[in-house]
Amino acid sequence: MSETLIESPEELDESKFVTFEGSPFQLYQPYLPAGDQPEAISTLVEGIEDGLSFQTLLGVTGSGKTFTMANVIARLGRPAIVFAPNKTLAAQLYAEFREFFPRNAVEYFVSYYDYYQPEAYVPQRDLFIEKDSSINDHIEQMRLSATKSLLERRDVVIVATVSAIYGIGNPSEYHKMILTLRTGDKLGQRDIIARLIAMQYTRNEADFSRGTFRVRGDTIDIFPAEHAEMAVRVELFDDEVEAMHLFDPLTGRVRNKIPRFTVYPSSHYVTPRDTVMRAVEAIKLELRERLEFFHEQGKLVEAQRLEQRTRFDLEMLQELGFCKGIENYSRHFSGAMPGEPPPTLVDYLPPDALMLLDESHVLIGQLNGMYNGDRARKENLVDYGFRLPCALDNRPLKFNEFERKMRQAVFVSATPADYEKSKAGQVAEQLVRPTGLVDPEIEVRPARSQVDDVLSEINARVSVHERVLVTTLTKRMAEQLTEFLADHGVKVRYLHSDIDTVERVEIIRDLRLGTFDVLVGINLLREGLDIPEVSLVAILDADKEGFLRAERSLIQTIGRAARNVNGKAILYADNMTDSMKRAIDETERRRAKQIAHNEKMGITPRGVEKRIKDIIDGVYNADEARAELKEAQARAKFEDMSEKQIAKEIKRLEKQMMDHAKNLEFEKAAQTRDQLALLRQRVFGANVGDHVSGIGGK
Repeated sequence: MSETLIESPEELDESKFVTFEGSPFQLYQPYLPAGDQPEAISTLVEGIEDGLSFQTLLGVTGSGKTFTMANVIARLGRPAIVFAPNKTLAAQLYAEFREFFPRNAVEYFVSYYDYYQPEAYVPQRDLFIEKDSSINDHIEQMRLSATKSLLERRDVVIVATVSAIYGIGNPSEYHKMILTLRTGDKLGQRDIIARLIAMQYTRNEADFSRGTFRVRGDTIDIFPAEHAEMAVRVELFDDEVEAMHLFDPLTGRVRNKIPRFTVYPSSHYVTPRDTVMRAVEAIKLELRERLEFFHEQGKLVEAQRLEQRTRFDLEMLQELGFCKGIENYSRHFSGAMPGEPPPTLVDYLPPDALMLLDESHVLIGQLNGMYNGDRARKENLVDYGFRLPCALDNRPLKFNEFERKMRQAVFVSATPADYEKSKAGQVAEQLVRPTGLVDPEIEVRPARSQVDDVLSEINARVSVHERVLVTTLTKRMAEQLTEFLADHGVKVRYLHSDIDTVERVEIIRDLRLGTFDVLVGINLLREGLDIPEVSLVAILDADKEGFLRAERSLIQTIGRAARNVNGKAILYADNMTDSMKRAIDETERRRAKQIAHNEKMGITPRGVEKRIKDIIDGVYNADEARAELKEAQARAKFEDMSEKQIAKEIKRLEKQMMDHAKNLEFEKAAQTRDQLALLRQRVFGANVGDHVSGIGGK
């Protein structure tokens, strides 16, 4: 049996928890499904139970699509993976799902690289670029936690990005390496240590951190790689496991006694020794064939380069069981044939899992494009003797391979693309919002006087404390418009692609807080942005046909004003394009249905009261009110730091925390830990509690 440690369960209203027969999920339902939600939920559940492979949830902005997804998952009781098109939306979804399922395993699986420079070779300049990367420890721990939950339990919701279609270790090999300890097991100290080292744990008596263990007499302390704030103490007596306790690695305080514990490998790439030796032989064979090929072609430099690099890797594999760039040999480890798809997170999912693709019109394009870019770079490395051809099989899935591995899927989008339209067995429409809010009114005005007109509209909105989004076609125009508005006394900011994810979240937060009133952007004011304070969206040059002014883009951008009672969209155009006409017709259709529903039910539209918090905040924090001031002060300090400075600050705080703990200054250590949590929350996503398995289970 597994259960989750919850930070402050006393805050949850027990009467709001809903369970369904045969489902392991406990859904925290602060409000009942309303509007179109009940019908959409029952349509999707019936469709999945009837065996439909693909369905679409056509849900307008603000109709509570995440709540509908949570209800579908809870009612069906199957493990689920929710794909998001980027880390910002993934963090937003993760925080929301944790609110709906505080007692189940909600996991986060995104790329763990803070910085990633892939290995590459530029033949024109004879320039080889070494792989250089910086792995985010916190996200690596969350990825390991995700695969662990999938192997252990059924009540799992994983929020993932396209990182899930990149190769990770083989699930069956990973499973073979798991070490399960039970009280009373006949196991010697040396056996346990040997198993831990094979799982890539390191012995460290001084610095006890994630993925390490220490030995003190007959006691072994293990800090599991997938946990952030919990370790396990194994007490042995005469080659027998006498007792096991969970304890806090920072303070040393014992939490509780447990009858069994499962230790998972510290990396997805661990492999049993016999598999490593088998792979070494296969690599030697491929190396021999490739060297013959280069010699026949007279490419002696390439042959010498390949032999030197591969022999070094082989030696490392024989001695240590892993080497730098081990992923390039993954085909030999998994025993797959050339060209076969690599094992990915999708392979860890049980056959009856659910797949929900949020903002699917963006996501499908991403899944389609990943393979080709990767292939072009790798071919150069293979052709010029930097890598063996097996490196080509360390790749993301091709789209048709992903399709073959897809479980029953639900596409979620306000503007489904052609792929979803051609595939979807049925479409569940969710056009009516629970709040009674209707789609914004649309007005078309001439583009000739657009800038002056926008200024007067902005002034009217600012005077009643509402916010405005303006979208332009080019970077230059966005900059000029921002300058023009600022010269006329408007508090304005400009959002562009050079701004990183975290800063983007901060800018949106400041817009909501009223630090400024107008946000100018190009293509960034679209999917998933949740800003109830925005009452006007102005689209400049709406008649310039192209991907930024296509039907789907226009509907998405117009939808940004749909969370405000006074929502309005102004399209500046001198001609009516087909895309504009289709976008306006679709919005009017939805608006008519929403108004009719409100009149029939006697609903008065009310604005969304959404607490302003960081998108990637943790949830249910008991001391939230008291901590608010401290948090603001700490945030101000971190505000101006670059990503590199933040990474340094995290390392400094981690060291300071461990130093306090070693000096038995536990209160200071706890304060530093809170600071660390705050910083990680701001940068990497919601601050997670640990999922603990083995409590009370036999």
